[in-house]
Amino acid sequence: MRGDKAYSSRAIRGHLRSRGIKAVIPEPDDQKGHRRRRGARGGRPVALDTADYKNRNVIERRYCHIKQWRGLATRYDKHAIVYRAAVVLNAVIAWSRELTKRQIPATLARGDGLSPARSGR
Repeated sequence: MRGDKAYSSRAIRGHLRSRGIKAVIPEPDDQKGHRRRRGARGGRPVALDTADYKNRNVIERRYCHIKQWRGLATRYDKHAIVYRAAVVLNAVIAWSRELTKRQIPATLARGDGLSPARSGR
C-alpha cells in the first residue's frame, strides 16, 4: 500500500503488517527524531522503496482525469451500464493518447515520420 507521511503511525503499519501488506509509507521527520532520541529502544528505521513511493499518486491523477468529464463527475446517467460505458470510453481515449505520445517521437527519430513531404502525399 502506498501512502503519505500522514499514514505513518505504528497502528497503521502494524495493521498492514498483520494482513501481510507491504507498506510504502515514508517516516515523518518528527517520528525519525523520536526514534533516534530513544536510541536502541527506538526500533529500526522504516524501510522505504523510493521508486515505488514516487508512483503513489498515479491512481489519484487518473481519477482526477476521469472526473474532468462532467457526466462522470456528476453521475447524471440513470443506468449503471451507461455510466460504466462512459468510464470505459474515457479510459480508451486516455490510453490512445498515451500511445500516440509514445509513438510519434519514435517515428520522427527514425526519419520515416509523418510529414506529407516524405510520405509521398
